[in-house]
Amino acid sequence: MNTEQPQTGPGGDSNARESQKTTQEPPRKPTLTEALTPLVLMAILLAVGYGWLGYRIEVVLLGAAAIAGFVALRLGYSWREMEQGIITSLSKAMPAIMILITVGALIATWIAAGTIPMLVYYGLKLISPRLYLVTACIICSIISISTGTSWGTVGTVGIALIGVAQGLGIPMGAAAGAVVAGAYFGDKLSPFSDTTNLAPVIARANLFDHIRWMLWTTAPAWTLGLLVYLIAGLGISTDAVVDVSTLEQGLRQAFRFNLVLLIPLAVILWFAIRKRPTLPGILLASLVATFIAVLVQGEPLGEVLEAAVLGFKPDTGVAELDGLLARGGMMAMMDVTLIVFCAFGFAGIMSRCGLLDRILEALMTHIKGTFGLIASTVATGITTALVTGSSYLSIIIPGELFSEAFRSRELAAKNLSRTTEDSGTVIVPLIPWSAAGVFMAATLGVPTLQYLPWAVMNYTGFVFALICGATGIGIAPRIREDETLPGS
Repeated sequence: MNTEQPQTGPGGDSNARESQKTTQEPPRKPTLTEALTPLVLMAILLAVGYGWLGYRIEVVLLGAAAIAGFVALRLGYSWREMEQGIITSLSKAMPAIMILITVGALIATWIAAGTIPMLVYYGLKLISPRLYLVTACIICSIISISTGTSWGTVGTVGIALIGVAQGLGIPMGAAAGAVVAGAYFGDKLSPFSDTTNLAPVIARANLFDHIRWMLWTTAPAWTLGLLVYLIAGLGISTDAVVDVSTLEQGLRQAFRFNLVLLIPLAVILWFAIRKRPTLPGILLASLVATFIAVLVQGEPLGEVLEAAVLGFKPDTGVAELDGLLARGGMMAMMDVTLIVFCAFGFAGIMSRCGLLDRILEALMTHIKGTFGLIASTVATGITTALVTGSSYLSIIIPGELFSEAFRSRELAAKNLSRTTEDSGTVIVPLIPWSAAGVFMAATLGVPTLQYLPWAVMNYTGFVFALICGATGIGIAPRIREDETLPGS
């Protein structure tokens, strides 16, 4: 007979708790309704709270994250697991956050050095108000194709072009939209761009085939944008154009202009073209600009360093010019950083608890034919962009999810890589809570929803992708097993 009694005391209680913990059922898989609930309610909260009532977007995003957390608890996830998802999500965002903060210093030091004021001065002299939108888009397109960076283009040339727009009396939303569209046109097509290289890697396509194939959707979207800008520009009354002589005179009196002022811009371009790390390039360009501000413009070193943190505070005697140049500073980017933290908190819970995976799985069950495949890829890319706010994830997730489906239907991988860029790369800067969206808004000083309608190329690219899927035009069959080879 077994007379052994169950263990009691601290040791026994501990063992019992451990036994209970190990036998606890794992979290269950969410239903489609559960997975969609946080996303739908977030859309409602953003539309009503942020769009209509004007509440702070940080509070709205935290509310959406709380809803996702309640759904995750219902599925059986612990707070520790949700916390780990948030930390993982934020760790992926840290490189972008560091760039975001240092760009604040870059802008302030470039203004102090006279680099941005000089670009504004000559822009006011050379750019016609009626052709401003077309010119701004083309200039940003050329710069971003050459460098492969939309953020670098907006943070340098874009700032100057916005200053020109303010001087000429161009509507800020239209000006910022043209700048963003041009910057992302180049970012999308440049062989130096990280997203342009990422998309074919994920889809298992060739880089230059991918770039050439994107012209089917990107070129018409970009051309349509230029047409809109041309028509809008021709509608600008010359009577409404601001007299810029006061601004030009104020710039001339406040700064000394010479070619040395372009050295910080050359530093950024060199780092981009040579594909060097972005953050050291920004810091070096800021340091060079600091020395130029001291040696050429005669600014006290302490004031330039303070401007790098708190923003440049001009005192030119011209109120309009002071308002134009009062920009930059790392502290100015902290509000933006908080938005990114809140957004990635929501994304972390959605990803860690399988809510996003369930939505994507549901999309897979409704694919019929080539158009259905393209439409599902577009929907997945946009959904991922909305939920995660990440350009990389909006390429990686649909690319991984649909690569086998494209292959089984004998469709070339470059069709998939192109579609992920049409619905991911260029959509992300139109989302107010994405890292790209908050960067563009903070850098240009124009809210995301204000420039969104004018970034025509960004939201028409996926429309042309759907047209290609429906008509078969620009849809390539798979012609070889290894599609990473040129000519696939």
